[in-house]
Amino acid sequence: MPPLARLTAEARRAGGGLPRQFWWLWTSTLVNRLGGFVVTFLAMYLTQQRGYSAAYAGLVASLFGLGSAVAAVGAGVLTDRLGRRPTLLAAQLSTALFTALLGFADGPAAIAAVAFLVGLASNASRPAVSAMIADLVPAADRVRAYALNYWAINIGFGASAAVAGLIAVHGYLTLFLLDAATTLLCAVVVFVKVPETRPDAAPDAAPAAAAGREPRVGLGTVFRDGPFMAVVAVNLLLALVVQQGSTTLPVDMGAHGLSTTEFGLVISLNGALIVLLQLPLTRLMENRDRTALLVAGALLTGWGFGLTALAGSSAALYALAVAVWTVGEIVTAPTMMALVAEHSPARARGRYQGVYSLSWSLASFAGPLGGGLLLQYAGSWALWGGCAAAGTLAAAAFVRIGRRPARPEPVPAVPAGSAGSAAAVRAAEGIAG
Repeated sequence: MPPLARLTAEARRAGGGLPRQFWWLWTSTLVNRLGGFVVTFLAMYLTQQRGYSAAYAGLVASLFGLGSAVAAVGAGVLTDRLGRRPTLLAAQLSTALFTALLGFADGPAAIAAVAFLVGLASNASRPAVSAMIADLVPAADRVRAYALNYWAINIGFGASAAVAGLIAVHGYLTLFLLDAATTLLCAVVVFVKVPETRPDAAPDAAPAAAAGREPRVGLGTVFRDGPFMAVVAVNLLLALVVQQGSTTLPVDMGAHGLSTTEFGLVISLNGALIVLLQLPLTRLMENRDRTALLVAGALLTGWGFGLTALAGSSAALYALAVAVWTVGEIVTAPTMMALVAEHSPARARGRYQGVYSLSWSLASFAGPLGGGLLLQYAGSWALWGGCAAAGTLAAAAFVRIGRRPARPEPVPAVPAGSAGSAAAVRAAEGIAG
C-alpha cells in the first residue's frame, strides 16, 4: 500500500466513531496551526531581522511564556465558570489582535510588552480546547481523540514552518498578519460550528448528571493532588527541553551559518514525522506499560536534543537530532494526555487542564531565557548537554512515579435501586477504568 493510502487508512481507523462536534473543533485547530508562524520564527526575527542579541530574544520568548503561565490558570478557571466556548472565542479574537500588533511593534520595550500579551491570549485557548475534547468524547476514546488533535496541531505546524521560512525571506510582517488572519478564521469556525460543552450546561447529558454529584473543586484542590502534581512537575522538566526547539535551536543554527529557509525545513521535519508516525505509533503503544513508554519518551527527547551539539554547520545532522527527539515527543504526548484526562473530574476539567498547561507555560518562560543565556555565555555544548541531562533525570523520575501504588479514584455513591453502577459513574466522570 502506498504511504499516502496507508496514512489515510490509519486516519479513518483512528477517527471512526468520534462525534461531529469534535471534528469541527479539530478543524479549527488545524486552521489555527496552519497559520502559526510567529512563535516558531520569533527568535530568528529578533536576532537576524531586528539585530537583537540571543539573550534579548530569550527574554522576549520568556515574557511570551510568562503571559502563557498567567493564562493557563486564569483561563482554566474561566473555562469551568463561564464556559468552554466563550473562553475559547475570547482567546482567539485577542490572539489575532495582539499577533498583528506584534508585527508593527518597534523598540525593545514595545516588542517585549506585546509578546507578553500574545502569550497571554494564545494560551488561554488551551484549557478550553482540552476540556471540550473531554466533554465531547467518551472516556474510552479520549486517548485517540487527543492523539488526533495533536496530529492536527502538527499537520499545521509542519506545513506552516516549511512555508514560513520561504515567506520570511521577503519580509516578516506578512508572517504576523497571516498568523492573525488564520486565528480569526479559527474563531469563526468555533462560533458557527462548535457548541458549548460544559457538562452542567447540558442537563440531559450523562456527564452532567455525574457532574451534579461531584463536590466543588477549586484550584487549591488541584495543587494538593500529589500524584497529578508529580506528573506536572516532570512534564515541566521535559517541556524546558522541548522549548529549545523554537528558541535556541534557530539561534544556534543561525550562528553556524544556516539560513531561515534551512531552519524552516529542518524544524518542519518535526511536524512531518508526527503527521506520519503519530497514529500508527499510538496504536502500537496501546496496552503497553505506561512507565516504560514515559521513560523511553524522556530519554529520546533529552538525548535527541543532546545530539544537536554534534551538528555544527550540517543541516542534515540538525535534522537527525530533530528526528530523534520527535520520536520521543510522539511516545510521550498521548501518554501524558491520558494521565491528565484520568485525573480530571468533569466539573474541574478546565482547572486541571489549566494547571497541566501551566507546566508548558512556565517552560515557555524559563526555557528560552535560561537557554538563551546558557547558549550565549556557556556555548552550545553546555546547552545541549544540559538537555540530555534533563531528559535522563525525567526518565528516572518516571521510574519512581511508576513504582508508587496507583491512587484509588473516588467514586460517588449510587442510590440503591438506581439503574446506574459504579462503572457507569466512573465512565461519566471521565475516569479511565
